[in-house]
Amino acid sequence: MAPTRVARGGTLVIGGGFAGGYVARLLGRDGATIVSPDNFMLFTPILPEAASGTLEPRHVVVPLRQMCPNAELRLGRAVALDAAGQFVTVETTAGTETIGYDRLIVALGAVARTLPVPGLTEHAIGFKTLAEAIFLRNHVLRRLEIADATVDPVERAKHLSFVFVGAGYAGVEALAELADLVHDALRSYPRLRGVPQRWVLVDAAPKILPGIPGRLGEYAQKLLSDRGIEIYTSTMLASAEHDAAVLSTGERIPTRTLVWTAGVKPHPLLAELGLPLDERGRVQVDETLRVVGQERIWSLGDCANVPNRATPDVSDPPTCQHALRQARRLAKNLRGTPKPYRYRMLGQVATLGRYRGIADVPGARFTGFAGWFICRAYHLWQLPLMSRRLRVVTDWSVSLLFRRDIAQLGTLGGRQTLGED
Repeated sequence: MAPTRVARGGTLVIGGGFAGGYVARLLGRDGATIVSPDNFMLFTPILPEAASGTLEPRHVVVPLRQMCPNAELRLGRAVALDAAGQFVTVETTAGTETIGYDRLIVALGAVARTLPVPGLTEHAIGFKTLAEAIFLRNHVLRRLEIADATVDPVERAKHLSFVFVGAGYAGVEALAELADLVHDALRSYPRLRGVPQRWVLVDAAPKILPGIPGRLGEYAQKLLSDRGIEIYTSTMLASAEHDAAVLSTGERIPTRTLVWTAGVKPHPLLAELGLPLDERGRVQVDETLRVVGQERIWSLGDCANVPNRATPDVSDPPTCQHALRQARRLAKNLRGTPKPYRYRMLGQVATLGRYRGIADVPGARFTGFAGWFICRAYHLWQLPLMSRRLRVVTDWSVSLLFRRDIAQLGTLGGRQTLGED
């Protein structure tokens, strides 16, 4: 069946993530049409807290219709681009349609980067989406239930061993939050008290959190080590099995939980759109974020190779902080005289579990409780919509007074036949 043509014109944004969502929001009354497979923007900096149960999962996402009240949302996936005809082909649940544009913004973001490691796709758990975070939480709680019912100490040890591959922000924060979750949950498992757990962090880089200044990174590594977390740097995952992770050192770690957080790569759809890409698959843009060789197409965020006047030798890394600043610059460029993008990082923050964190801000560096507090305050400041901020603050406040909820909700959401229990 031929695609339905929708002659909209105006600004079309492909992608409703951090970069695309903020551009549409900042365009304000100028309006835009957003094409996204989801009707929400995932606020990824606090995703680990949703996995650990500190935050209600719905509170780490922002509805795009509320975030961008002047934009029109089309739920679907862009599958083709005709730059000469100025339209994009979109697949929706209702069929295929082509949407015209005067200005196109490509903000498809990134997906998890996988490597040709034997067994990786079959046995590892990702940590890039909300669904993966909630799956991981349910999986970890399930391991505790099985360990509690297991008599064999060897099998029990497998269920209480957790291996995370990737020591960037996502891997370190997810491991720290889930270690806190298990620590709290074990109060409700008398038979598991005193039974050792094993937490392992693996990364090919020579140190964890490579983007963090040296002393803060060293503090983070020492803090995690003091908590009993085994850290393997300059080490890779050689293979994954259903009950073990094999490292490049030859060590075989028995485990039923292998989490893969080893970086991201640009969205694979970019290769189908006919736009100029660099060697890493990112869209090539100039200093005003306009796609090279295209008059009516711009790109930003994790899917673009964005030059930065403030750091001329290095393009922007794929972080939410940079995506937000790119969105601000692009919105201003689209509404006025285009200016080169220039942004110097305000700092970097990371949480390392309950009441512990690190923060590198202009003029000072903080660790421990101060670093944790600054990290939370920064994330709250960046979260759009006052209603979402209040919900998150409420969750944080409740977590100070009560133990974490350890209900495993993995069976919810499935279809049941009438009469089934």
